[in-house]
Amino acid sequence: MDITALISALPGNVAQGLIWGIMALGVFLTFKILDFADLTVDGSLATGGAVTVMLILSGWSAPAALVAAFAAGILAGLATGLLHTLLGIPDILSGILLQLALYSINLNIMGGAANMALPVSQYQLLVSLRYIVPTIMVVAGIVIVLISVMYWYFGTEQGSAIRATGTNPAMSRAQGINIDLMKVIALALSNGMVAFSGGLLSQYQGFSDINMGRGAIVIGLAAVIIGEVIGNALFGKRMNFIIRLLFVVFGAILYYIAIGVVLWLRMPTNNLKMFTAIIVALFLAVPHLKDKANNSFAKAGRRGESIHDSAN
Repeated sequence: MDITALISALPGNVAQGLIWGIMALGVFLTFKILDFADLTVDGSLATGGAVTVMLILSGWSAPAALVAAFAAGILAGLATGLLHTLLGIPDILSGILLQLALYSINLNIMGGAANMALPVSQYQLLVSLRYIVPTIMVVAGIVIVLISVMYWYFGTEQGSAIRATGTNPAMSRAQGINIDLMKVIALALSNGMVAFSGGLLSQYQGFSDINMGRGAIVIGLAAVIIGEVIGNALFGKRMNFIIRLLFVVFGAILYYIAIGVVLWLRMPTNNLKMFTAIIVALFLAVPHLKDKANNSFAKAGRRGESIHDSAN
């Protein structure tokens, strides 16, 4: 194993982490802010990729295709939200139903093909696997703008209403907030970001695929949890909303660096999904184990003993 091979792969890992970090911000919106388990993202990521590739192949510019991908993601999120709020379908099942429907929709978008190539040399793209450093700069700029807009938006009256809906739906309803509307808006914005990320990813890798979103929710959760654990370890109670958003993207970068290390160690690629599940499980367990240790009877007993000894 050559360490230089690992180092040379790091820029590519960072580029992928930044692109998936945008998707993770969408997952953060539903999972952490809204407290909604949305599985639509596995389908809406592929929708963003399919829309972007097909529109670029039809002569659209790359930025315009990404705007259309964002709009397509918004429609997917709206559909999930309406299934949940109007028809009373549970949140997880609503996402599963849309994810299933989007599989067929994405196939139709790509003309029945399971994947569609996007020749990098023939089109002017925003990001590309061939140009890693410019890609990092472009996506980093997009991330900064996106986080700034999210920070502003969730400080507005509507953004605060969405946060209140996720924190305490019953109290929010009692205060006159239309929590169903807030859920629909949040789901639409979340899936819009996810589809936007899918559009960037399809440009970066040079194709869209019907299965490119499979397991996206796990990667998004991994980024959110990794970022939260590390952010809390570094900042504790000083970690405000904008720092939390930054660490979501940082978590995605760390995740892809970890994947790069796994590949560098020449571990079987068939086990990547298992490694992902283990990483997520470990980071999910850290806050629980930490709280359990801080609130344990044993620690309380030790505190009591230390107080008693100091008194004597």
